[in-house]
Amino acid sequence: MLHLHSYPSTASMVPHIVLEELAVPYRQVLVDRAVHAHKAPEYLKLNPNGLIPVLTQDGMPDGPLVIYETAAIVLHLCDTHPAARLAPPVGTAERAHFYKWLLWLANTLQTALIVYFYPERWVAEGNVMGAAEVKVAAETKIAGLLDQLDAELSRHGQDWFLGADYSALDAYVFTLCRWTRNFASLPARGRPHLGPYLRRMLERPAVRRVLAAEQLQPPFV
Repeated sequence: MLHLHSYPSTASMVPHIVLEELAVPYRQVLVDRAVHAHKAPEYLKLNPNGLIPVLTQDGMPDGPLVIYETAAIVLHLCDTHPAARLAPPVGTAERAHFYKWLLWLANTLQTALIVYFYPERWVAEGNVMGAAEVKVAAETKIAGLLDQLDAELSRHGQDWFLGADYSALDAYVFTLCRWTRNFASLPARGRPHLGPYLRRMLERPAVRRVLAAEQLQPPFV
């Protein structure tokens, strides 16, 4: 059995959507950030970085499988369920672009968003002005990155991020764009191609099930 250690509206939404798209048995395990459960000793045994999500699987030949890092979890789910076609075939140019965008989302856009939401981590303790400057700089950077996403959708003019076929990338793009919904500057939904794309994502049954399961309220994007 797969277990997704998660918390609502965090990066765990990405594999949560992927699991719903796969329609495979799994169980959600709440890691309550409100009480710092992600920093508790038992959770740190699963992910020493104290970050969410973690995917575990029982019944493996060498003992329970434990995977952290959102992109790694997504790749593992795609590789172990190839019939679902949530990633292009290995060895193709399309797969190479899948890798490129998956790592860009994890290492570039998600990283910038973390800086925006937690600017105090990048300055000395108590440096309120410095944190405010970091937040402004991060928001400016994020705006340019959202423009890149919008430009890619414009380039191919098709429904999903890679083109005609839905992929696990769409779960990642949706989740990170959702994090911008309360931005004072232009959120993702305000861009000409990202806006309709995010509305298409909201129509997918798997996405609707995840929003309901995580008990999230509008605005969803």
